[in-house]
Amino acid sequence: PFGYFRRDGADVSDEVVAHCKELGIECLFVIGGDGTMSISHRLHAMGLACVGIPKTIDNDLHCTERTFGFDTAVSIATKATNRLGTTAESHHRVMLLETMGRYAGWIALHTGLASGVDVVLVPEFPYEVARIAEVIERRKRQGKRSTVIVVAEGARPVGGSFAVRQVDPTSPDPLRLGGVAQVLANELASLVDSETRATVLGHTQRGGCPTALDRILATSYGTFAAYTALHGETGVMVALVNNRLATSPLPYVPVEQAQAGCRCITQDSPLVAAALSLGVSFGCAMDEPSFGEPGSRLHVL
Repeated sequence: PFGYFRRDGADVSDEVVAHCKELGIECLFVIGGDGTMSISHRLHAMGLACVGIPKTIDNDLHCTERTFGFDTAVSIATKATNRLGTTAESHHRVMLLETMGRYAGWIALHTGLASGVDVVLVPEFPYEVARIAEVIERRKRQGKRSTVIVVAEGARPVGGSFAVRQVDPTSPDPLRLGGVAQVLANELASLVDSETRATVLGHTQRGGCPTALDRILATSYGTFAAYTALHGETGVMVALVNNRLATSPLPYVPVEQAQAGCRCITQDSPLVAAALSLGVSFGCAMDEPSFGEPGSRLHVL
């Protein structure tokens, strides 16, 4: 509403607040990702009570450990990766699967771990094509004639830029990432003695039947959001913190800071340590895997 595209980018937020009050809406429950939460943050500052419910397949929202939609996307991507794996083995190919996730690699990392792939490429760790080619050749020397690579759509080479599928100048977030898997497949084809194939899952990750975990999480968030509003707490987002329901202030991420403002993978993540321990390559130099001090508590998901 602060730049409504159907009004040539006009600010109609005052009208939105006025309409809600005319309709007797005492609290607006907003469901979405960082853009939705940022809008809600501003509407709440204008006097419209809001409670946020985190929903995005990217799982990149700050202040919460999990967003619903993510588990379903990972489940779909994992099944697709497993199917590609059988073809890779039978045809001795290098298969690349491109997942969504924007500027965060959570879908790719979870998919890679769940399906047991050989290489995971995420935006947080820029890759080197030569290192990926060496993984493929090393596996061939070990008698493994296939390699499966999961690539997040925001993955990019060291010193390189994102692969952009489309630019929509009418959108507040104009870049549509995509195409990196095919770009990388073409580059690898000239470096390794194997056929390379790229598959882009695209919007198949966003639809269909939700997993049981996503259904339970969404129901838990919804009921807790209603409870929160009924007890007079607004201007917050319900969240999962240390695997318990909690609230946090509505996150505000300006559109121009979408890349820097998302919750990203860090090298000290126990999931990264698990992947490295299993021999998964991130296509770049990484520190030795570490799970912290013995006896320390780690949050995995």
